[in-house]
Amino acid sequence: MSAKKIILATVALVAGYKFYRASNPGIPKKVVPISGFEINRYLGKWYEVARVDNRFEKGLINTTAQYALNDDGTVNVLNSGVDKNTGRFKRASGTAKFVRGEYEGALKVSFFGPFYGGYNIVELDEDYRWAIIVGSSLNFFWVLSRTPEIPESVKDRANKIASEVGIDPENINWVEHY
Repeated sequence: MSAKKIILATVALVAGYKFYRASNPGIPKKVVPISGFEINRYLGKWYEVARVDNRFEKGLINTTAQYALNDDGTVNVLNSGVDKNTGRFKRASGTAKFVRGEYEGALKVSFFGPFYGGYNIVELDEDYRWAIIVGSSLNFFWVLSRTPEIPESVKDRANKIASEVGIDPENINWVEHY
C-alpha cells in the first residue's frame, strides 16, 4: 500500500471516529443518569436557574427550556433567553433522543444537524420541580426548576453534585430572572 493510501485511510478513519463521537456523546466518569425517568412528567417549561457558562448561553438571563414530545418519540427542545447586554431575545430549537432507553435520564440533544451533546439528568425532584443535569463533558452543567427561584437546599445539593463529579462550584452561574 502506498504512503498516500495509508494517509487517506488514516484521515478517513479519524474523520469517521470524530463523526461517530459527535453523534454519540459519552457520559463523563462519575456521572450516573437517573433511572425511573418519566418523560411525560418532564415535559413543559423549565427555568434555567444555574449553569456552567458555555459559548451558546454566555451572557443570557431569563433563560428557559421548553420540552414537548414529537410524534416519533423524540423530544423537541426550545431554549430561550435574553442577552443581558443588548436586550435581544435569543432562542434555539433542537431535538433530544434517549441514549439507553426511555426510563433512564440519559439523552442526547442536537441543535446542529448530526452533532449531539449529552444531557444526563443526575438528580430529579420526585415531583419534577427541579433537575440537575450534566452534559457529555464537565463543561456543561445546568440546574432547572419549574419556578425562577429555588430553595437554598437545592443550591447546596447542586454545588455538592458538581463537586462530586469534578465541576468547580465556583464556575456555576446562578442565572438572573425577573
